[in-house]
Amino acid sequence: MGSIVQGALRAYRAGGADLPFGDPLPCHDVATEGYFWRVTDSASGRVVIALIGVNRAADGDWATLGLAGYPNRFLRTVAHAEGAADRERLGASAGDAFRADQDRVRVDLGPDAQLDLRIERARPWPRRVLGGSSIFQSVPALNQYWHPWLLGGSASGSATLGDELWEFEGAQVYAEKNWGKGGFPPAWWWGQAQGFAERQVCVAFAGGVIESGPLRTEVTAVVVLLPDGTLIRLGDPGFSPVVAEVSDERWRLSGRSARWQVEIDAYAPLGAAHVLPVPLPAERRNVPGAIEHLGGQMHVTVRRHGRVHWRGSSELAALEHGGIERARAEVARRGGGPDAPDAAAVEC
Repeated sequence: MGSIVQGALRAYRAGGADLPFGDPLPCHDVATEGYFWRVTDSASGRVVIALIGVNRAADGDWATLGLAGYPNRFLRTVAHAEGAADRERLGASAGDAFRADQDRVRVDLGPDAQLDLRIERARPWPRRVLGGSSIFQSVPALNQYWHPWLLGGSASGSATLGDELWEFEGAQVYAEKNWGKGGFPPAWWWGQAQGFAERQVCVAFAGGVIESGPLRTEVTAVVVLLPDGTLIRLGDPGFSPVVAEVSDERWRLSGRSARWQVEIDAYAPLGAAHVLPVPLPAERRNVPGAIEHLGGQMHVTVRRHGRVHWRGSSELAALEHGGIERARAEVARRGGGPDAPDAAAVEC
């Protein structure tokens, strides 16, 4: 009987879902398992992001890799022939090009694209019942799940981005996971910011078109870690819905629960954006898929029972608007193709 239950649980999790009190950090054996880190160094006004997506094809796993910086607008992306995700804990790798776990991230995409990041005094997601996807976490076979597992900490290390060497000590750090059976949804929006006046604060949101069989709905989740350590999560339909109005330059979100109301107004000019790749797992290739800003403006207002509880602004917000067709159109507008500098897909 025990082996039957274990087999059923493995099959359930292989659909992308986690039971309440489950751990979403180990890999789920779905088409794409994505990992993302963002370092915000408010003192220097610099931001570094690193990403790896472990993708499944018929002949084995491969990886989408990326390293980018702000304000120098450096970007290097790679379609790597190897990819592996840890089945026991958070961890991912792609040969010698990318190795990461909960405490360290090392990236080597060439002599001019390197990162060595160490994370200390981590502030992990504090809730154990459900993750960032909340009730959707327990629904199998969705095209995308999201979990912001690291909401702060102290980041130290160095990054080589083009001809610049950046060193940071005690910078802020954020990290998340996303995964799903279909790679990425048809359309999505996302944002994250630290660099507020209160170092404790971390804001993140993620939304998109969620599909599973006949189910198709639009959902946005908002997470705010307040200066006193209170964590607000909105985005459950019927209980704490979030309304999002999004373009390639503006993100306006408003969410409400019985106690809290959160309003986010964010902006970044389109001309300053990167075009990031998204994987087509079965085809072993990346395509332009997301308009990504690394230094946008974000203004956040949190009300409790209708009264302003906290208000803050960041000039170092990450803001993303995803959709393969739209991103391809933006690349064409800039006069580039899928291998243009802002959407490079270097084979490795």
